[in-house]
Amino acid sequence: MAERWAASSGRYEGGRFRRCGRSGLMLPAISLGLWQNFGGFDAHETGRAVLRRAFDRGVTHFDLANNYGPPPGSAEENFGRVMATDLHRYRDELIISTKAGYTMWPGPYGDKGSRKYLLASLDQSLRRMGLDYVDIFYSHRPDPDTPMEETMGALDQAVRSGRALYAGISNYGPEQTRQAARILRELGTPCLIHQPRYSMLDRTAEGGLLDVLGEEGIGGIVFSPLAQGMLSAKYLDGVPAGSRATRATTSLTPERLTPAVVQRLRSLNDIAQARGQSLAQMALSWVLRDPRITSALIGARNVAQLDDSLDALNAPPLSDEDLQSIQQHLPPAGAAV
Repeated sequence: MAERWAASSGRYEGGRFRRCGRSGLMLPAISLGLWQNFGGFDAHETGRAVLRRAFDRGVTHFDLANNYGPPPGSAEENFGRVMATDLHRYRDELIISTKAGYTMWPGPYGDKGSRKYLLASLDQSLRRMGLDYVDIFYSHRPDPDTPMEETMGALDQAVRSGRALYAGISNYGPEQTRQAARILRELGTPCLIHQPRYSMLDRTAEGGLLDVLGEEGIGGIVFSPLAQGMLSAKYLDGVPAGSRATRATTSLTPERLTPAVVQRLRSLNDIAQARGQSLAQMALSWVLRDPRITSALIGARNVAQLDDSLDALNAPPLSDEDLQSIQQHLPPAGAAV
């Protein structure tokens, strides 16, 4: 019989945790997202090794959604397998989140923001992962066809029923976020966290959203802090064969990597190297410079890539001089490349 895996006893040494808004919850400065690399078409043992290594290094938060894969649902299924074999006895040390909001099954009840869809999806997610509850349940995107009161009411019901501990939203604009926070506050289930896209190449969140998060006491956890891999050394010489930009399953296309964008990346890489960091590490340091950001969600294709990202936490903070140098190669606040 195989020996049961045990997590490192030093997993919290030098732990870098940040408070999530005005809540009592702390999250690791870097969290692991399972959007890519953990689906049914990926090597399960590689994903398992990444999850174990992440926890060994103090990453306590794993972020999923009902449609992560491909195929949809397979990331939750694979995560459930690792929970059952390795992580189950550490459940109380983990923050596990999932979301619903994009198309998941045929018909009018498998998409968007109705109470019917959100709660049915949450029940399916719990079964796939073999969990009694998730720590955070998100509305993955606003639904213009469903009253905000209904969508937020479903999040409130998920918490009150014990299927989730906290409620969150993702991809909501500034005024939508303010409205959602007001409704949830009136229901008695505060909005814990917002998950927007944010990186050195996409500063849309600086166009009002981060201000709302600060005013409302909502934590921010950003996805695509590496701009789907653009903020790595991978694209400094264009688009290599087999990279994410060559796959039809992502929004990162070769057309986005124009000569002007590649030149930005090279200039930013020079700054990172002068700091003794990789470009990816500096990109993470940059999003985490803002106190309104609780955590940055990273993906990891393998353990080496995971370790490189987590090592960003060992670097000194960005100086005013660093920030001024970086600023010269970024789009304006509120804009994206």
